[in-house]
Amino acid sequence: MLTYNIDNSSRYPLYEQIYMKIKKDISDGKLITGEKLPSKRELAKHLQISIITVENAYAQLLAEGYIYSQEKKGYYISDITKMMYSQMHEKKSQQIVKEKKEYFIDFVSNSIDVQGFPITIWSRLVREILSKENQKNILRSAPSQGLYELREAISKHLYQFRGMDVKPDNIVIGSGTEYLYNLLIQLLGNDLVFAVEDPGYAKPYLIYRSNKTSCAHISMDEQGIDMSALNDSNADIVHITPSHHFPTGIVMPISRRYELLNWAYNKKQRYIIEDDYDSEFRMSGRPIPSLLGIDGNKKVIYMNTFSKTIAPSIRISYMILPDNLMEKFNKELGFYTNTVPMLEQIVLQLFISRGYLEKHINRMKTIYRIKRDKIISLIKESRLKDFCEILEADSGLHFLLKADTELTDDEVIEKSKEKGIRISAVSKYSFNDKSQLSHKFIINYPGVEVEKVNTAIGYLEDILICSQ
Repeated sequence: MLTYNIDNSSRYPLYEQIYMKIKKDISDGKLITGEKLPSKRELAKHLQISIITVENAYAQLLAEGYIYSQEKKGYYISDITKMMYSQMHEKKSQQIVKEKKEYFIDFVSNSIDVQGFPITIWSRLVREILSKENQKNILRSAPSQGLYELREAISKHLYQFRGMDVKPDNIVIGSGTEYLYNLLIQLLGNDLVFAVEDPGYAKPYLIYRSNKTSCAHISMDEQGIDMSALNDSNADIVHITPSHHFPTGIVMPISRRYELLNWAYNKKQRYIIEDDYDSEFRMSGRPIPSLLGIDGNKKVIYMNTFSKTIAPSIRISYMILPDNLMEKFNKELGFYTNTVPMLEQIVLQLFISRGYLEKHINRMKTIYRIKRDKIISLIKESRLKDFCEILEADSGLHFLLKADTELTDDEVIEKSKEKGIRISAVSKYSFNDKSQLSHKFIINYPGVEVEKVNTAIGYLEDILICSQ
């Protein structure tokens, strides 16, 4: 029986520790080709850990080719002699990896709490779909809009969760929002002027610019995108994140939403792209009604992704087009092959339609709320409470730490990096006047290990307070 020492205080998750130890034993020849591994249940019992932990470790080894499985028999050690050429270059690879900064704690990365991923349910659905009686389903080609059953499941989910009455025929599935942005530009035309929020997430702007469109940066006020600035621009399309703006965290009030809709109604070619990327994680009160839900003249293009609700590796996003644009899409872009594999579409469809997504979101909201509250509590119990203010903590998966410091944002970021803390500032996401945005730092917390936060706060105390 395999016996390993498990370190519960390690920065590595338990499954990753098991994975690394078995991988090393295979590489060192301690586990030989063809040798049978203990069953997941046996190893879990022996090491006194959960079966899910062992299952995750075996899944990673399987994915990398270190082990293989035989149906109803178990897992066996693969022949890795063909991998030896890669190991000859291991030192060179390690040097490249070392060039990448390793952080003690990362408040920037768009990660999730990996322990919350429903691996058991997801694996079971995959196995169900791969069973002989269902294999024919994954061999079908999906229509360009995506699998109808998945679009129907999304439609029902949006109605139940957000009160949005959306027809499946108006939904387009794609592998990530970046792909859908490119489709939108082709659909709307790159001769129009696209407007983005400033400060704001840079990816939409970069994609619009790469497609040779004119792009305007519109300033923000305390209610969201500045309507005076938008009206003064020559924008035709405006891309916004009203449910939880990144990076300021502003939730657009209903009055501003109607102002924005009226702007779109004034000219035929105007549309609003509503990016609703983490609206599911509103930590207090009911979800804010979407713009699409109050749009009476079909001027809103709604976009969302499952990267936040499930995992970044689930590269499935969708957009909802008004009837006239949907008709144009089918006529002009219907020749595109859907970019999401059928297996993944069917798994997600079952995950949603059987109620697992709703349960998962509720569970993750609890996990993230506890994590957020703990981090905020630690900040309020520290010396930072006299020098910092916490802003916009009730929606989405980040909040702001407004600091009273004479240091510039760049200086704080660099000094934090020296202490092993990766942090960013609101001002880094602005193309225009940054002076009004200074000293607001983004705390992106889903992937943060809470046990490290106290140490990180101590470092931030040294950086911010010693500057006074």
